[in-house]
Amino acid sequence: MASVLVIEDDDRIRQSLLLALEDEGYTADGAPTAEEGLVKQRKTPADTVLVDLMLPGLDGFDAIRELRRGDDVPIVVVSARNDTHDIVAALEAGADDYLVKPVAVKELTARLRALRRRARNTTQAMPTLVFGDLQVRPLAGEVTLHGRPVELTRTEFRLLCELAEHPGMVLSRQQLLERVWEYDFGDERLVDVHVGRLRQKIEDEPSAPKHLVTVRGLGYKLQR
Repeated sequence: MASVLVIEDDDRIRQSLLLALEDEGYTADGAPTAEEGLVKQRKTPADTVLVDLMLPGLDGFDAIRELRRGDDVPIVVVSARNDTHDIVAALEAGADDYLVKPVAVKELTARLRALRRRARNTTQAMPTLVFGDLQVRPLAGEVTLHGRPVELTRTEFRLLCELAEHPGMVLSRQQLLERVWEYDFGDERLVDVHVGRLRQKIEDEPSAPKHLVTVRGLGYKLQR
């Protein structure tokens, strides 16, 4: 069974999420603070972590950053805050997805299943895809820039591989949501923020990208 850690300070919401997840077949554990959640994740790593943003002490944004230090666990924000700035900030901190409370259990578990499929799936691409000074090795899970390794999250790596396997082809945000996140529908800001994070890591000048470019009104493409 897949395991989920729920970091949520509201006892009622935390318990309802834990019960709902267990009813869906997950092993679920909870923590009322980020500090306690980080300790639990270090001791007994869960397959996925749900994080609220408004936490006492260390807030959800800092919790995501701490979870991201050396850990590629999928992180889903579950928060009542639905402002665009908060959503973008959480994704930029390293979250993989963002759901606004109240959350429908079926939608949450559908997202969790998609995250698990993404974690299991392996690409069948060519061993090395070359874009000038950028090299992508999907089968090895490696990316190098100027011969130096580039550290990417699982989602960033999948996004890069999807674009690299279709060099020069424009992929819309909806296509990327379907292929990378495996969502039939979703917030296209997920794509935009992850593209921005990816550019910071694979472009010499992220503000003037030469590989991962935007095609206005259509989407994104990776070019040589």
